[in-house]
Amino acid sequence: MGRKVIITCALVGSATRKNQNPSTPYSPKELAEAAHLAYKAGAAMVHVHAIEDDGTNSTRVERIKEGHAAIKDKTPELIVNLTSALGMGATPEQRLAQIIEIKPEMASLNMATMNFAGVNRKTGEVIVDYTFENQLNMVADFAKTMKEVGTKPELEVYSTAGIDNYYFLSASGYFTDPVNFNFVWGVCGGASFRPATFVGMASSLPPGANFSTCGVGNEEWPAITQAILCGGHVRVGLEDNVRMPNCELAKGNYELVENAVRIIEALGCETATPDEARVIFGINKKKL
Repeated sequence: MGRKVIITCALVGSATRKNQNPSTPYSPKELAEAAHLAYKAGAAMVHVHAIEDDGTNSTRVERIKEGHAAIKDKTPELIVNLTSALGMGATPEQRLAQIIEIKPEMASLNMATMNFAGVNRKTGEVIVDYTFENQLNMVADFAKTMKEVGTKPELEVYSTAGIDNYYFLSASGYFTDPVNFNFVWGVCGGASFRPATFVGMASSLPPGANFSTCGVGNEEWPAITQAILCGGHVRVGLEDNVRMPNCELAKGNYELVENAVRIIEALGCETATPDEARVIFGINKKKL
């Protein structure tokens, strides 16, 4: 039997919209259907941003809660990982309020302040640019709160700085083993995917830590392949990439998951079920 690899499906992000791929889910009903199809295709966990019907990022706890509930009602087996970023302009209080209210099994925890930009890579034009603020005191407060409400953090790192910040804060007691990291590649302001950089980051993790990875756009497929080869887990989904390897638009999140399954199986591994993922990630399954 091959090693179990966890697939996370990031259903929609703060910058992915229906004009980029019509299958991008906004409403709670659309999120629930996309999550269910991703689960049927092989995903053990879904990562979720809340989007209003008009396509704007939502910071409303009610909207986020509706999406979370819809997913769990339709597919109770799934792990739901809520973002704690929420998009440009969200305050620390808004970012944390939904975690306190919903208490999801898992939530993202961004580990470093960074530039976060959208750039036309053909012309070099900066289209969108802002500073994604994650000061160390904020990171510590988020980690402390997640521990108190029983939410397992997924540590989002865009370079080795995020890993080093974990080490700076590790003595706080806010992080419990196993610590789970997600390497994010291809964001303008973070690191681009390079195999040697990937190996260096994986080698920098604390003993017993888990890691997953995702890549923006066409960095998705080589990044997740490298993760599997290095003993990690994978994330795909319309938040990160709207196209298949042949450059055709994905029919939905599920089709990206199906391709991840093919890569996992081609490398002699197997996809993990949600309950197997809970064991690997150290998540205590919550009663519905």
